[in-house]
Amino acid sequence: MVDVLPDIPRILTAIAEWSACVVYLSLYARTVKLWRLLTSVFGGLALLTAVQIIAGMLPVSLWIPGMISAVAAIALTLWVGTGCSPTQVAHLMLRAFILAEFIASLAWQLVVYFFYSPIPNDPGNPESLLRPVPFTMQLVIYAIILVIVRQLETRNFSGDTPFVLELRDLWTPFFITIITFTFSNLSFLTTATPFSGRLGPEIFYIRTLVDLVGFAALYAHHERVSQIRTALELRSIQSSLNAQHSQYLQSKADIEEISRAHHDLKHQIAVIRAELDPDSLASHFEQLEASINDIGQHYHSGNAVLDVILTAKGRTCTARGINFTVVADGALLTGMSSMDIATLFGNALDNAIEASAFVTDPAQRMIQVLLRRQGEMVLIRVANNFSGEISRNEDGSLATRKADRVHHGFGVKSIRYTARKYDGEVTTRFDGNRFILTVLLPGTQLSA
Repeated sequence: MVDVLPDIPRILTAIAEWSACVVYLSLYARTVKLWRLLTSVFGGLALLTAVQIIAGMLPVSLWIPGMISAVAAIALTLWVGTGCSPTQVAHLMLRAFILAEFIASLAWQLVVYFFYSPIPNDPGNPESLLRPVPFTMQLVIYAIILVIVRQLETRNFSGDTPFVLELRDLWTPFFITIITFTFSNLSFLTTATPFSGRLGPEIFYIRTLVDLVGFAALYAHHERVSQIRTALELRSIQSSLNAQHSQYLQSKADIEEISRAHHDLKHQIAVIRAELDPDSLASHFEQLEASINDIGQHYHSGNAVLDVILTAKGRTCTARGINFTVVADGALLTGMSSMDIATLFGNALDNAIEASAFVTDPAQRMIQVLLRRQGEMVLIRVANNFSGEISRNEDGSLATRKADRVHHGFGVKSIRYTARKYDGEVTTRFDGNRFILTVLLPGTQLSA
């Protein structure tokens, strides 16, 4: 091979791997405990440095086991720092590994180009490129690339509901990583292939370019999976919206029918009472009238759509022995569409009713609904008691208790989706055995 150039010193490879890990750890900084983050940052630096130094002492025949050890060290660092599932850690590991390969290759290629004077057929001493100026240049290149990558990755790995990849999504990134690593390092193992370079600069160029393409492919795959997952989720949310609106329309028709029957029965009772007035019959009629009044009871919040939903859900609560309390100024929702009102309150009350049904003590089965103005905001709060363990999905969101988790579990997401249409926010919290869902909406967005 002509124009042999020095390979990357192990210490710079360790720094590249560590800094790539730090990029992904920083994306989880808001959701993990400080001790876990600090342990992974400082412990990861020591671990990756030790692994690279030891690997540098091994013979070429053990180069592959040395690289596997480095990959395992990256995975351990990410697992300690994020606490994610093995599947999620594997996704992060593949991205961090290829990112480290790319930044180390690009930075070293530039440093060698500007600071190294090659001697034919002699790789020289790569440690000479660790002098202050080239070493600082290497770190500056690392920092620039990593800042750019972190900005690109922010939308994939941060937010209120972090995107969680599944095991079936791992195979494509795995093969991308294997192919990228193989072709980027093939020239260092042998030149007797159609894909190997034979000149030093050519080998560096191939490695850097292949690593860049590999990382771009991993990023593009993640974007594609995100788009597919988001489309499926939006489809499920839209189905939930349509179902809630259909339920509202059906409830409205049922309530109108019951109201007509209630009105007719009251007149019939009045006629019978006027004709027959024995004490015993009067007592029976009073009981009958009371039961009819219960059937005909409905809410008057100031918003016809909300009244229908509250009445329908109130009847469900009565049938299931749940104490249902409402304090609501429905006039505050004048500017909200009927479908959005049905989605917000329908999903919130359905979730509350489902949770209350698991409470064994009838006296503790209660749901409270509050709708009022709070300064310039409109406050919606639905609180209910619950029993049993709190189940969460891998991304931290609340998990449904229904067996079919594919088509259920979008209640809070539908509420959040609807609230954000009006620039609002949704929060959930637990207070002992009490679950509280709060929706804050700007009053200016709801004005007629």
